[in-house]
Amino acid sequence: MLFSDKAPKPVGAYPHARQVGNLLFLSGVGPRKRDAKDIPGVTVDAEGKIVQYDIETQCHAVFENVRYILEASGGRWENLVDVTVFLTNMKDDFQTFNRIYAEYFKENQPCRTTVEVNALPTPIAIELKCIAVVGSGH
Repeated sequence: MLFSDKAPKPVGAYPHARQVGNLLFLSGVGPRKRDAKDIPGVTVDAEGKIVQYDIETQCHAVFENVRYILEASGGRWENLVDVTVFLTNMKDDFQTFNRIYAEYFKENQPCRTTVEVNALPTPIAIELKCIAVVGSGH
């Protein structure tokens, strides 16, 4: 079980990542910041429901968190081989997400699946699930 001291703490009983052989599996990663109450690009009401959000800000924060976890686990951005993207609003957010994703994956282009979900565990609009190759032979 692997943890990053820069990425946000998991919201449940799971590690940031786990290595099996030369594969590194990242748990779902959102845009939250470590030890911060506010979520980048998100405004919530008194009940914690999203009032407004900026998908661009959240995308950059998610990619930063993925990088933190990869580096803490002995990997690099270029090691990513598969990314599953969960968006809560495909219609409004996919085009922006896709543009930002292309900025981060100019050289290395992992396989990708993007799905819309009804909700995520915290008041966020995006979460990534990633697999990377690490160790010898990558």
